[in-house]
Amino acid sequence: MRELIAPLMHWYLGALDQGGYLLIVLLMAAESSILPVPSEFVIPPAAYLAHSRGTFTYVGIVLAGTFGSWLGATVMYWLSRLLGRPLLMRYGRYIMITPEKIEHAENWAAHYGGMGVFISRILPVIRHLIGIPAGIVRLNYWKFSLATCAGSALWCSVLVWLGVTAGQDKQLLEGSLHRITLWGGGLMVFLWGLYYIFVHRHMRKRK
Repeated sequence: MRELIAPLMHWYLGALDQGGYLLIVLLMAAESSILPVPSEFVIPPAAYLAHSRGTFTYVGIVLAGTFGSWLGATVMYWLSRLLGRPLLMRYGRYIMITPEKIEHAENWAAHYGGMGVFISRILPVIRHLIGIPAGIVRLNYWKFSLATCAGSALWCSVLVWLGVTAGQDKQLLEGSLHRITLWGGGLMVFLWGLYYIFVHRHMRKRK
């Protein structure tokens, strides 16, 4: 594991040096679509570079991450709004969007509206999909955009703090399996705890 993580981290840090803020924007746009690009592995390394080398600024990272999240979510919103529910229900499974996921996200968007979009930006699973049901139920686009930007800015700020804090852990940077497990496990427990509180329980009650 150490032999895999350390070179991967080294490569990504080098890519950030070359790609700058634009790379963060593109990766976060992908993260807000159906592509499996976790923001937890995009923002913290950039924050580490900002802390250790001054390559980026914290504000710049948050702005780039927020813009990228909004961009990806906007694409998903308008595709869903223009294509419509029947097409997504029929063919969405081919791009890893099952009817069950769509129905759950629809319930979430219809019940919570703009506040649901805001909360979803810090939750796993639904964070990547919220643009789809928001488009299907025709949530006001400007409300959707405002909630997306606000929630994304909050989440990116949390990830920046995490990146700076984790970047001070030398064993983690060296690829220590114990430290990787500790940080990764703690983050996943926190995120899935939020998901259970705000999403899973609500969906079970609806069902």
